[in-house]
This record gives sequence, structure tokens and C-alpha cells, in this order.
Amino acid sequence: MSEPERLQKVLAREGLGSRRVCDDLIAAGRVTVDGTTAVLGQRVDPDTARIAVDGTPVTTRAGIVYYLLNKPTRVVTTADDPEGRPTVVDLVPSEPRVFPVGRLDYDTEGLLVLTNDGDLAQVLTHPSHGVDKTYLAEVDGKPTPATVRALSAGVELDDGLTAPAKVRIVQQHGERAALELTIHEGRNRQVRRMCEAVGHPVRRLVRTRIGPVRDEHLAPGDWRLLKPAEVRSLYDAARSVASGP
Repeated sequence: MSEPERLQKVLAREGLGSRRVCDDLIAAGRVTVDGTTAVLGQRVDPDTARIAVDGTPVTTRAGIVYYLLNKPTRVVTTADDPEGRPTVVDLVPSEPRVFPVGRLDYDTEGLLVLTNDGDLAQVLTHPSHGVDKTYLAEVDGKPTPATVRALSAGVELDDGLTAPAKVRIVQQHGERAALELTIHEGRNRQVRRMCEAVGHPVRRLVRTRIGPVRDEHLAPGDWRLLKPAEVRSLYDAARSVASGP
């Protein structure tokens, strides 16, 4: 356990604003500690207190990290591979130990969160939350508006009908096209199977967004720390989906 600190100092350190702004949040009744509305001047142990602002958790425990990785192809989304292939954990710092949140296929590129925050991992991967994820798929053939409507409405796969998706044609060049698909399910190889089911096999697949988080400048194989506001936005996205409209 660490020494108790003033709550507004803890909130300010986590990027919620200046101490004056954090005082205002507390005074407005928007902050809870262990499920109870916080009060001005309250002290908390940042390693054990469960702090939330407007219902969104604020992670204050020491040693918690959040990495955003742009996963390259031919890297396994796991902490260890019995076949000796490179893993996503090999691409980020070895300490503290982290694990990938969700998965990307061996041949799929794009954004992946790695963390040692089990709470965030749970809300992002739990089926009831279904945070949106956006992919850019390079496919064979010439998709038509009917193809887009079919993908958007849901495609019958061997494990059932997919949920409605957001789909648009980004580019068409000869016998190749680029499709942007946003889905909230997490079935195995789902985007590849959806496209193949409508006659357009995927040649390249890149995940470009996880909930509200994206980064167009992160090179394949590179990583960065998520900003506190991005972490909160991921919690917010999961909470808003779970609570419904």
C-alpha cells in the first residue's frame, strides 16, 4: 500500500485537469471512490482505491501500463508461441509484463492494445460490450453496392449470422478494391470470412481503429503509450455499448 494522497492531486496526475478543475469535479459530485461519492479534501490510497469520474474508471495503481502497438504481419498475438514465432509481447518492453487485449491473426496488421490492466482487458473483450473496431481490407474483385449492403446487413457464416456492420468502398483499382469495415463482434478471422462469403477474398487486412483510438502515424512494429484520456475513452466506449441507447 502507498501513502494516502489528496484525491484532487491523484486525479490531476492522471490527466483529468488542474487541481482546481479536479476540485470542481469532486464538488460537483462527479467523482466516486469505492462506489461512494467523493468529498473535497478526501485522501485515497491510489494503489487500492477504485476511483471513477462520471462512472468511468480512473486507473491510479502503480505499475499499470497501456501500450498501443501497430502489429506487423507474421507476428503472433500471444505472450508465448510453442512454434517459436515472434509474438506481439516481443515488440514491447519486457517489464512490466503485459498481455494483448483481444487478438489479430498472424497475417493481419494494425492496432492492438497490450496492458497489465485486467479490468480494461475484461471490458474490451467481453461479448456484451462489443467495442467497435475498424479494418481496411484489400480484396480481390469489384465490390458492388449490393455487396456493401450484404456485408452491412450481416453475412451467414458457419458459426451463424454476423451482426450488422458499417461498410464502405474506399477505393477501386482494376480487379482490386479497398473496403473499410467496422464491426463489434470478435469472431475468429471474421472480416476475412465475411469478405470471402460475398466473393471477395482478402489479400491484406489492417485494423485502423479500436473504439475511439487510432493512430495513422504509428509505423508497423512500433508502439507508444496510450494517453490517460485514451484509456478513459476505451472504458467509456465499452460502458456506453453495455448500457445501450
